[in-house]
Amino acid sequence: MKFINFKTIISSLAIASLISGCAQKTGNETYDNNQNAIIGTTIGALTGIILGNNIGGGNKGRNKVIGAAAGAAIGGAVGYSMDNQAKEVAQSLNTNVNNSPTAALDPNQDLIVSNTDNYVKIMFRDDMMFETNSENPTYAAGTKIAKITTVLQKYPNTLVQVAGHTDSRGSYAYNLTLSEKRATNVGNIINNTGVQNQIFSKGCSFNKPIAPNTSDANMGLNRRVEVYLYPNQQSVIDVCR
Repeated sequence: MKFINFKTIISSLAIASLISGCAQKTGNETYDNNQNAIIGTTIGALTGIILGNNIGGGNKGRNKVIGAAAGAAIGGAVGYSMDNQAKEVAQSLNTNVNNSPTAALDPNQDLIVSNTDNYVKIMFRDDMMFETNSENPTYAAGTKIAKITTVLQKYPNTLVQVAGHTDSRGSYAYNLTLSEKRATNVGNIINNTGVQNQIFSKGCSFNKPIAPNTSDANMGLNRRVEVYLYPNQQSVIDVCR
């Protein structure tokens, strides 16, 4: 069994702090705007320590510090990239990044851009995207979807996943097909703009409700399409759970 020297961790985290400071924007940016970069830097540093502890060679302490610094730089860059992409997507859609956990429960919020340290999520309400029981986005919805591609063109390595969600009315099979077709059609709009990103689509039927399907209002909240932007394959989540 290998043991991690906590003195090394402390010194490595100090390096992570310095790197995260370098990654932050200058000007009037707040801590909240850069917290994902800081979180990513710290996680990357700890991962680097573990990796460095297992690197061959005579100087384990030096390997840990090198691993921490490299991990911090990578983790900080990923978090910072997600922050930037979220802001740019929100700007392209004439809105702001909204990471409030209750935002999706507000019926007046028909378009929500949010992000974590692992992905950006754009949520479109069903009512603004499709006619009733239609699988094809309206012209207005297509215009909004296409605006995302102006950001994706700057980040060709970003992975794109589109997820369709329905309420619980009708059979599971019917809603699965409908949600799959809607997700696919939204993905095709993005793809047809000529972006180089890998694009995947998935239908979730009514597996992942935002609210209980006990009223028309709640069902309206549950009918939506979500577009996820990931920095790499390791960040991809199961969008239906």
